[in-house]
Amino acid sequence: MKLYFEQPNVPWQPERYRYAAEQMMLTLFPGERPEYPEEPPRTLEHTDSAARFTLSREGDRALLAARVVRGGKTAHAVFPFPAGELDQAPEAVYHTIQHALKMAFYRAGVELLGHEPPWGALTGVRPVKLPTRAMKAGASPEEAKAELEREYRVSPVRAQLALDCARASLAADRSLKADEVSVYVGVPFCPTRCAYCSFVSADVGRTLKLVEPYLEAVFTEIDATARALREVGLTVRSFYMGGGTPTTLTADQMDRLLARCEEKLPLEGCTEYTVEAGRPDTITREKLEVLAKHRVGRISINPQTLEDHVLAAIGRKHSAGDIRRAYDLAREVGFGCVNMDLIAGLPRDSFTGFCRSLEGVLDMGPENVTVHTLALKKGSTLMEQGGVLPTGEEVAQMLDFSLEALRGRGYAPYYLYRQKYMSGSLENVGWAKPGQESLYNIVMMEELQTVVSIGGGGVTKLVDPAAGKILRLPNPKYPHDYLAMQEKVLAQKGEIVTFYSK
Repeated sequence: MKLYFEQPNVPWQPERYRYAAEQMMLTLFPGERPEYPEEPPRTLEHTDSAARFTLSREGDRALLAARVVRGGKTAHAVFPFPAGELDQAPEAVYHTIQHALKMAFYRAGVELLGHEPPWGALTGVRPVKLPTRAMKAGASPEEAKAELEREYRVSPVRAQLALDCARASLAADRSLKADEVSVYVGVPFCPTRCAYCSFVSADVGRTLKLVEPYLEAVFTEIDATARALREVGLTVRSFYMGGGTPTTLTADQMDRLLARCEEKLPLEGCTEYTVEAGRPDTITREKLEVLAKHRVGRISINPQTLEDHVLAAIGRKHSAGDIRRAYDLAREVGFGCVNMDLIAGLPRDSFTGFCRSLEGVLDMGPENVTVHTLALKKGSTLMEQGGVLPTGEEVAQMLDFSLEALRGRGYAPYYLYRQKYMSGSLENVGWAKPGQESLYNIVMMEELQTVVSIGGGGVTKLVDPAAGKILRLPNPKYPHDYLAMQEKVLAQKGEIVTFYSK
């Protein structure tokens, strides 16, 4: 979609608002990609897909107008606001214009679509922050929900979903202490790479020689992290090991890694230990017994689907039967909290297939279920090579079915987030049985507390809730880059001391 910005009588630095326009474009028209031609056409009606935004001032009103052309149809909408708001401080002006542009674009886009998206005009990764902020400021749950529906045109079903997660966020926030952080340890290896994944960095079959050097580097980073945390008097509240697939490691490697964490990190007050066992083709009794020995109480066994032909389509080398056997093995070893992930919108899947998968997972009885919506990510095989995917309408049916099925089985939503290029502009939702919510997931997604990351692919977020300040410190994504940049990784640990010393 070609995007044009005009400024007849208000200089408004349009380049600052490109991202806002792109966000709304992806919400309304997920298949489009932004273009910025140097010369605007005399009329948009001669283009296949375009949007033009104009900010003007007329007396005591400012007008942000959006004209959108798509598929031979044209729509026009205007979002007015008091002209005096253009004379505010620069940051306030930015937010005013950004909101006006999104709403004008949204109104015109909805006119062309003939319907409203489930999340309305709400863009961004963390929709739960809005009702959380409203209730912290004194709004009732009903008022917070009504704001989502009125100001952002969120559907009642999605507004309720966000409200439920906001309640879980507030409850988690009340349990946190100022001297606590969470820790993430990344193991960016998998047995094979799934077709939808852009995150996995290394197929162990091809990079086996990197695993041991990688572990040694992680041990060094654990030591440096522990020194920094202890220097400023911080303790670890929740511990999460993800990937990749951590159980790609051997039982001995996992034992050494967890032992190093226990030996060095200030885990005395840690109340939650999670490890993503992930794929059943990496799970053995010996590995599960190692996890149990190191106080890991919560694991993930992630089928993504229980349809064998869909597993084959996404590049998995195991069957649905292997998933069930891994789940039973985890229960035999004694794990009392299991999370299972499903993805709506996978290649060769269907509405009925997704429903069978969800019902199959629920029949197993995990304490947590996470329902993801497929997001087409840069670098993934699906993005590069394509594939036969369910339509956005069918994916929406899958998500609607999951809402009813999970609530009907006694699960409640406790965290959610959205991503770019997500089918149907929908969401990912974590569900839990009462009292089984993952504190780490809430803290990480709602940015309630510092999360210190160790290993490849992790991002440390130093959070000062009182000041509303967040400092991001990313680690290199790929194992070979992580090894090559070890000096920089270790130096970043000093930022923890500096941040908390202030």
